[in-house]
Amino acid sequence: MQDMASLLAEESMKEFNPHEVIEGTVVLVNRDEAYVDIGYKTEIPIAKKELAYPEPEAATDVVKVGDKINVYVVALGGENGLILSKTRADRLVAWEKVEKVKEEKQIIEVEILQVVKGGLLTTAFGLRGFIPASKLSLSYIEDLEDYLLKDIEVQVIDVDQANNRLVLSARELLKEKERKEKEKLLASVEVGSVLTGTVETLQTYGAFIRLENGLSGLVHVSQICEKRIKTPADVLKTGEEVNVKVIGIKDGKISLGIKALIE
Repeated sequence: MQDMASLLAEESMKEFNPHEVIEGTVVLVNRDEAYVDIGYKTEIPIAKKELAYPEPEAATDVVKVGDKINVYVVALGGENGLILSKTRADRLVAWEKVEKVKEEKQIIEVEILQVVKGGLLTTAFGLRGFIPASKLSLSYIEDLEDYLLKDIEVQVIDVDQANNRLVLSARELLKEKERKEKEKLLASVEVGSVLTGTVETLQTYGAFIRLENGLSGLVHVSQICEKRIKTPADVLKTGEEVNVKVIGIKDGKISLGIKALIE
């Protein structure tokens, strides 16, 4: 009778195939592993490194008894009859999420976990992500260590599941933020207003002035003084403070005049 009962129980058990994702219930958890009931003849243990990425200090940090979780069938066989992984199941779902995030140009927040050659490592939806140093800021960063363990906002710019490649960028967000701030500042500048600025650079065709509101404008060589000069360096020097008049704003560029103040 016991043999017959065992045969009937085995026949009623589910069939499992490698590389499929199935749902299971956590029935026991200790520091190193969690046991999951998936309808197999025995509960299957999952090591903590296969429960989450990065590997948690303890399995209890990730799951608790009674949790319903999706697991990936790595292979059939082994000591327990099946080899399962929660991280691989999570990864399949995660790749779908990052594809959607990239497509919709969503903004996500990530924590910088490690500094590596050429950039930084982080995780997004449990997947390892790479932020190239060139995609981290609008200017050169001397020490990437300054970002370690900090949270930053990024966008997904490259997804390659086959090669386990996920590339993130903060640069596009910073450029958009800078553009909006510039638009806001430009809206506050009126043609005809007089502002104070500092000479940034001198070119043969004119002088670039850093205004008091943070914007830059150009004083064409013909608008510097009443007399004819060869170059702006004849009458101006870098770092000099000057008063200028806004004589035009077009396509986000500010035209300034010094001669206009005299007139």
